[in-house]
Amino acid sequence: MTLNPVQSQSIKPVVTNNPSSSSTPADLTKTFGEFLQNALDGVSAQEQNVHTMNDQYLLGNVDVSQVMVATQQAELGLQLTSQIRNKVIEAYQEIMRMQI
Repeated sequence: MTLNPVQSQSIKPVVTNNPSSSSTPADLTKTFGEFLQNALDGVSAQEQNVHTMNDQYLLGNVDVSQVMVATQQAELGLQLTSQIRNKVIEAYQEIMRMQI
């Protein structure tokens, strides 16, 4: 059994260290805040979709299976949001317990 050596040219770094593109803590906070806001907007959009689907079901325009799928998607999004909130609270409490 022969082994071929790995070609170093075919391996590309995942992250490059570029000092000119270093982010400040304020930039990182803004990016994280935008990420959270986008996630919450997505959950809100799913909830609005469920309300729209319910109205369409009552009018006879959509099937009950479509309403159930939309409901489950919104429920999973809400559960995920709740778990993320719990983890953020746990992290905050852990930081507050740290001694300086």
